[in-house]
Amino acid sequence: MDIIAKLTQEFSLLRWQVENTVKLIDEDNTIPFIARYRKEQTGSMDDQQLRELSERLIYLRNLEERKAAVVASLTEHGHITDELAASITAATTLQEVEDIYRPYKPKRRTRATMAIEKGLQPLADIIWEQDLTVDLDTIATPFIDSEKGVDTVNDALQGAMDILAEKISDDPTCRTLVRQLTYNDGIIVSEISKKAKENPEDSNGAVYEMYFAFSEPIKKVAGHRMLAINRGEKEGFLKVDVAAPEDKIFDQLHRLFIKRNEFTQPLMENTMADSYKRLTAPAVEREMRNLLTEQAEDGAIKVFGQNLRQLLMQAPIKENIVLAIDPGFRTGCKLAVVDETGKVLETGVVYCTTNKDTGPSKKILAQMIGRHKVTVVAIGNGTASRETEVVVAELLKETGAKAQYVIVNEAGASVYSASKLGAEEFPDFDVALRSAVSIGRRLQDPLAELVKIDPKSIGIGQYQHDMNQKNLSETLSGVVESCVNAVGIDLNTASPSLLSYVAGINPAVAKNILTYREENGKFTSRKQLLKVAKLGPKAFEQCAGFLRVPGAKNPLDNTGVHPESYTIAEAYLKYTPPAAVKVTKSLKDLSATPKVDYDTMAKDLGVGVPTLKDIIKELEKPGRDPRDELPPVLLRSDVLAMEDLTEGMVLTGTVRNVIDFGAFVDIGVHQDGLVHISQIAKRRINHPLDAVQLGDVVKVKVLSVDLKKKRIALSMKDVN
Repeated sequence: MDIIAKLTQEFSLLRWQVENTVKLIDEDNTIPFIARYRKEQTGSMDDQQLRELSERLIYLRNLEERKAAVVASLTEHGHITDELAASITAATTLQEVEDIYRPYKPKRRTRATMAIEKGLQPLADIIWEQDLTVDLDTIATPFIDSEKGVDTVNDALQGAMDILAEKISDDPTCRTLVRQLTYNDGIIVSEISKKAKENPEDSNGAVYEMYFAFSEPIKKVAGHRMLAINRGEKEGFLKVDVAAPEDKIFDQLHRLFIKRNEFTQPLMENTMADSYKRLTAPAVEREMRNLLTEQAEDGAIKVFGQNLRQLLMQAPIKENIVLAIDPGFRTGCKLAVVDETGKVLETGVVYCTTNKDTGPSKKILAQMIGRHKVTVVAIGNGTASRETEVVVAELLKETGAKAQYVIVNEAGASVYSASKLGAEEFPDFDVALRSAVSIGRRLQDPLAELVKIDPKSIGIGQYQHDMNQKNLSETLSGVVESCVNAVGIDLNTASPSLLSYVAGINPAVAKNILTYREENGKFTSRKQLLKVAKLGPKAFEQCAGFLRVPGAKNPLDNTGVHPESYTIAEAYLKYTPPAAVKVTKSLKDLSATPKVDYDTMAKDLGVGVPTLKDIIKELEKPGRDPRDELPPVLLRSDVLAMEDLTEGMVLTGTVRNVIDFGAFVDIGVHQDGLVHISQIAKRRINHPLDAVQLGDVVKVKVLSVDLKKKRIALSMKDVN
């Protein structure tokens, strides 16, 4: 296979783009580095395209390796033929290769292999030809051998049928046909399980009620429904089957394998039916279930990744002193005041959720707000969040404090606070206090704080615990890496967790950077990175452009300009007037850079146009944070309860989660409301992500409120 040609076709690229990209990947360049600093070679492919191409490259190379291994095995055992070799060479998927190899693959003992051991292969071969002129009893009689366990004609014929049933099932054409018909015309069916029927008092099964008598075409079943069905089956509430179109399958198999012969046709038809029901159908059903699950997981992981990207890239609340509250009933609300840099100024505890007299708690909160000039109160959205929110809203109103509050999704905060990293950062704090600090910091800089937590624990997406954890982790790690490198990292303040996601830096090197910083003080230039243990020239090449050094001797060290392009940047700065600007400490003089002829300038400076544009963009806004251009977090000063909501009420909220069938929006009450996909836009959309993203501030109308089930239905249509 010409892998380059295959990738060129599949990704609709030019051959030179694929050749260069594969070469860069093979040279151990990271995806963020290739996407950002090798645009000329790739034709400006973004990191998502590069990751997809890299994954496909790995698959195709594995396919070629498997083909070679199969050919070697067939050759070793004397099975290889020119036709077989050609079929393997032409195969485009691993499934095709395995189908071709199946008849020759060493097997465990089966009914067929036992029949072969009894010497019945010649009888099976005779029947397979289906051109007999005498009855089967006459043909089978010579194969009776009591010593081999073949005592009667029926024993001989049954053994031959077992051999033929396996032969039919192993036939690649049979497998492909059954697979295609089952996918195109089959139905996934779920019904209430025997366990659920016998235990109707088990309320946990109620969430699967819609699947107690459910069916849907295999090729149309929605991913989120498939994942729900899988979970219901795993928990014992559902019985799930694949209903294949047997009539169509039998008709096609009959045409493939049955010839008109009065002596063999009845036996061959029985053999074909046995082959399908006993061997092929169960295997294909497993394949269909696996395929549907994989497709559902891929879709869910994609949504999870897009949600995570939006969460990490939310606008930070800079230059604000935050009072963070981790609400609680029994142990009280843990408090932590963090300054603009995330440094903890004060901690405390108040009991404002269980005591009717909230005066003392309000007094403590007011003192902390006044003492530290707090401008934002961050309240975790877990247990007792609603009660805490009421107290904070009342306090702000009563005192007239110039502060607002925001509800922060605290998912994963407890994971961080109980982790080794949390203990290392705050050895003197208990778990709840660490959680409060995390809540405050994740409001100030979501990216810097959330990278400390396993992405799977952040609480976005759906069914994350039911899917392939390796695929999920790899995808989410790629998203985090992409976000970290898109924003750029302050080399002098970044935590090891943040540094470890920078291109070219692994956790060990990240710790070495921290050690160097502690022993030698702040970095004053990017070049100092080469003095860090185990950070060699290759790692420096990959990471340098993504690390910022504020106040560096060379101001380019605080931009996204890669050190390899410093001479280009300096040459641009010395270009013809009026663009002639010296490299100054701040580079502020570049804010009014005149328009330039990129093609001419790029040629003069000996650089590609994409790289030149990136350099100029960085010089115009040195040290910029791309998140600053995003909509700010929605802050509140008053509180609503579900009881306050009325049908038709229009509110402003923040999208907290996006899933296959809708989006959950925080409208200022403890319970997020659901905007069903049908209520997101006036136009038809295939997925909620086509119209909304996590973190979006949106206007919604209340459709209904179910206080008993704690459900709020919202609409984004017809909202003024």
